[in-house]
Amino acid sequence: MSATGEIREDLSWVLEPLLELPGVLHAVIATGDGLVEGASASLDRAAGERVAAMGATLHAAARAFTTAFTGQEAPRLAQTVVESEHGFAIIVPAGRNTSLAVYAGPEAQLGNIAYHMQVQVAAMARALGAPARER
Repeated sequence: MSATGEIREDLSWVLEPLLELPGVLHAVIATGDGLVEGASASLDRAAGERVAAMGATLHAAARAFTTAFTGQEAPRLAQTVVESEHGFAIIVPAGRNTSLAVYAGPEAQLGNIAYHMQVQVAAMARALGAPARER
C-alpha cells in the first residue's frame, strides 16, 4: 500500500491472479523490513501493515530456525507455511528484500497456490528487471 493506503498500481497485477484462485482470501507484497508494497482490497490498511510486519518477522524466524538445524548461515527459503484450523498463510521470497504472502482457507489446494505464487514472483522479477519503455 502506498502512504495513502491504496495498492500501488504497478504491483497490483501480481496479486490479482492469486486472488482468483479457489480458496485464496488475501494477498500482500511486502518489503523485508515489513512495509506494505501492495495488498488485496479485502485487507484494510491496518491489517495489511500487520501482515507485512509479521510476515517479515516470521520469514526471518524461519531462516534462523533453519540455521539452528543445519548450521548454515543465511539459508535461502523457498516458502514459509503456517497451517491452522482456519487455513494457510504462505510467504515466499519475491526478489531482493521483498516477499509475497497469501492467506487461503482450509479447503484451498496448497500446492496449486504455491505454484502460482512462484509464477507471479517470476513475472514480477521480469517486469521489475526490465527497463522502462520509451515512447
